[in-house]
Amino acid sequence: MIDRIILSALEPLTLQIMSSTKLSLSLSMILASLVNLATSQARQRKTKVYDCTEFVCGQDYVLETTDDGSYITAQFRGVKAGDHIILNNGSGSQRYRVEEIDYYSEPSDMWTALLKVAEEIPG
Repeated sequence: MIDRIILSALEPLTLQIMSSTKLSLSLSMILASLVNLATSQARQRKTKVYDCTEFVCGQDYVLETTDDGSYITAQFRGVKAGDHIILNNGSGSQRYRVEEIDYYSEPSDMWTALLKVAEEIPG
């Protein structure tokens, strides 16, 4: 929605390439192309799977289950929303999808994330 408002506000503006040439490019077309490029690149990011089955709950991470899902606090780099984390669940392993993640400012590799169950992995 905001993109459309910005684009429509820029519609009357044009960029004159050369004074002798009547060729002009619409800034809104250029901006729209850049927005499309940025969003398509963001969508193309491959999700990562973090196998944390060797981690010890209470020592390497803390996991709390609520009605909204599970919240994990851990300390390692690179985890982003959309990634998957595999944790031991006693009888086997559980795969979770990272729905939301917030990194701490200090230490910068510590984070808290909302996890949703993705699939159970037989033990």
